[in-house]
Amino acid sequence: MPKLTIVANIKANPDQIELVKAELLKLIDATRAEAGCVNYDLHQDNENPSHFMFYENWDTRELWQTHLNAPHIGAYKKATDGAVAEFILNEMTIVS
Repeated sequence: MPKLTIVANIKANPDQIELVKAELLKLIDATRAEAGCVNYDLHQDNENPSHFMFYENWDTRELWQTHLNAPHIGAYKKATDGAVAEFILNEMTIVS
């Protein structure tokens, strides 16, 4: 069973939705190949297309922290600088 669940909510600026989506999609294959990544699933809100959500599970918090420092995460941050209106990240533990 995964030790850590991450829920990351990303809200793009309305005029930057396609840019943010394209950059988020670039993260998927590289992240799924990382040690400790159980799943890394991107969602887009049906009513608000500027709202994206990653649902992630990781074997350990340490491996997730390593992910945050990966080159592809840095490239995403650089490419989307000024394009993201809001970013909320929740570290969660499964209860049942």
